Amino acid sequence: MLTVLRGALGASMLALMSVAASAADKVTIGMVNAVSDGTLFIAQDKGYFQAEGIDADFIEFDTGAKMVAPMGAGQLDVGGGAASAGLYNAVDRGINIKLVADKATNVKGAPFQVFMVRKDLFDSGKVKTLADMKGRKVAITGAGGSDASVLNEAMKSVGLTYDDVEKIYLGFPQHAPAFQNGAIDGSITTEPTTTNIQRLGAAVVLTGNDAFYPNAQTATIMFSGDFAQKRKDVATRFMKAYLRAARDFNDALVNGKLQGPGADELIAILAKRTVIKSPDVLRNMTMHGVNPDGALNFDSMRKDLAFFKQTGDVTSASVAVEQVLDARFAAEAAKALGPYVKK
Repeated sequence: MLTVLRGALGASMLALMSVAASAADKVTIGMVNAVSDGTLFIAQDKGYFQAEGIDADFIEFDTGAKMVAPMGAGQLDVGGGAASAGLYNAVDRGINIKLVADKATNVKGAPFQVFMVRKDLFDSGKVKTLADMKGRKVAITGAGGSDASVLNEAMKSVGLTYDDVEKIYLGFPQHAPAFQNGAIDGSITTEPTTTNIQRLGAAVVLTGNDAFYPNAQTATIMFSGDFAQKRKDVATRFMKAYLRAARDFNDALVNGKLQGPGADELIAILAKRTVIKSPDVLRNMTMHGVNPDGALNFDSMRKDLAFFKQTGDVTSASVAVEQVLDARFAAEAAKALGPYVKK
């Protein structure tokens, strides 16, 4: 009889566990395994999504730009990427995507994005300042991207224009070999590529981008329209988990590096989940900033959009930043969590 009772209780417990598991709300999340995806991975591995009743389903993409179509079709709930010209053009065509929180910011005083110059040009004295880049080849990831606007700000800061340099479109991993073979003279580059290039001796940091474009909004968390409008409760719970992870990330940052409270745990998560597998590299590279309340830099986004319109990469004169923003989820989540106090 006791054996039967134990069996019945075991079956009941399994049934309850099965119901609890099925009760979790599935949320599909696009990622590229970059370090800026780290906050999402922290939320998963520290159990914050689970605590909010969310079953996080991570889907890998080659680039953030490839998330736009499935998000617009309601096939992907959450994504991450820059507020690029392509995004604004998609929104102008009626694709419903909302930018809801900070994912990566180039923080003043701790830039993870820098302007690099080929080492031989710097050592010879041919390039000492940004003004010396006139007429030279500068690598950015592509037209209509956030780093194109950053390059524009760099040139403006020394009295030049965006057209005063020759743009070479290369992904970040291609910057190192391009410097080594002399194909480029300078670049707008982010970590960890920056550290790798310096270790190779191919280029040096001419200036941090925070010197001419402080607190630039580099990447954002995006919600599909369906997720934001039809699953508001789930979206808010997602954001609470995300901000808990963002606050852990901020706690661990010391002068832009993961060397503070809880850093070892976060480095282990990033080494397991992202393309950077070396804990030593993760510990010593300059990290991106993430606002602990998820707040976006609207002024930076407006500046970028104005530039995209100026270059013709955004074709509509009427499209506005406000069309893609939805700050209520971050605001509600931050209120629920309470004021952030750094450890």
